[in-house]
Amino acid sequence: MTVRQVLLRKGGAVYAVSPQATVLEALKRMAEHDVGALLVMEGDRLSGIFSERDYARKLVLLGRFSKDTRVEEVMTREVITIAPETSLAEAMRLMTEKRVRHLPVVEGEQVVGVISIGDVVKAIITEQEMVIEELSRYISENR
Repeated sequence: MTVRQVLLRKGGAVYAVSPQATVLEALKRMAEHDVGALLVMEGDRLSGIFSERDYARKLVLLGRFSKDTRVEEVMTREVITIAPETSLAEAMRLMTEKRVRHLPVVEGEQVVGVISIGDVVKAIITEQEMVIEELSRYISENR
């Protein structure tokens, strides 16, 4: 199974925020869409990612205020991305190795979606359930 297949199932919605937005605005948008991260976009260009981890580690622990801090001040600038044709196994390996929970999916220069660790786990479980069901059917038909 590939990342593209996951995006086809879940949809390619991309929730983003401007680098100039306040952290409070970003947190409201994350809550509105029930997501743990937003892409930081300048027009069509991906310039970073802002996650709950960025909020906790770069704002709360430093005693800064979300209404007075811009997203660009605390976002993760070095964004790890993947291509739609990437396998789920590779996506999971990358997430584990780099300790990230969200990967923007980029085709050419364009962001086409985002997958989370939850999306990957759900897809892998679904795929394994289908394999188990097929094997069970095969075994019972060939007894």
